Amino acid sequence: MIKTALITGATSGIGKATAYEFAKNGIRLILCGRRQERLQAIKKELETLTEVYTLSFDVRDNAGVKNAIHSLPDNFKHIDILINNAGNAHGLDPIQTGSIEDWDAMMDINVKGLLYVSRAIIPQMTERKSGHIINIGSSAGKEVYPKGNVYCGSKHAVLAITEGMRIDLNPYGIKVGAVNPGLVETEFSKVRFKGDKIADTVYDGFKALQAEDIADIIYFVISRPYHVNIADLLVFPTAQANSTTVKKEL
Repeated sequence: MIKTALITGATSGIGKATAYEFAKNGIRLILCGRRQERLQAIKKELETLTEVYTLSFDVRDNAGVKNAIHSLPDNFKHIDILINNAGNAHGLDPIQTGSIEDWDAMMDINVKGLLYVSRAIIPQMTERKSGHIINIGSSAGKEVYPKGNVYCGSKHAVLAITEGMRIDLNPYGIKVGAVNPGLVETEFSKVRFKGDKIADTVYDGFKALQAEDIADIIYFVISRPYHVNIADLLVFPTAQANSTTVKKEL
């Protein structure tokens, strides 16, 4: 039976790479993001491999999330796999000078957005007593580093929510897990540093993880037998030991 996966934040980075990995393996796709033109371009590339449907909405808008999920055509309404990938990081400021706007953006997308999408989809999974949810966390959800304050807080929340989901959904046989990457070379740094020159040097001197590395791991997780649930996975590039220790070649 062909499975259907819904992926948020599918227009770039880990979400986009996961879409390509899933398509190669014959999984029907619902790709979600705010940039409709990118969604359409990805759909055009992947629909030779699998069925693809796109939804353009902002995960911060609860009404928009519910309306988008409700609008799915019948052949896409049955969602077997949910990849909560949409997330962001803004700024690297000490708590006393942090931007309220940055804080709101991180909490609204990383935490509330994950909850809104999950709430819109989980009831169909509990009704069927089947499903698999993977929340994309971060090594920042495992430890706190200088000037990481609110971003780390949001990713700690993702892990706590994941654990709560797994407990609450256990009676329904629904798998729930988190994949937590360290340094991944994507648009992440450009968003976080808002065009600052540091954005161009974040990954200098070492080989960072690539989005495709994480996509391969995500596919491995969802392709395990029913009795196997990978609940919590932390992955670093070899050069990284923790959030502040990275071996760089000069």
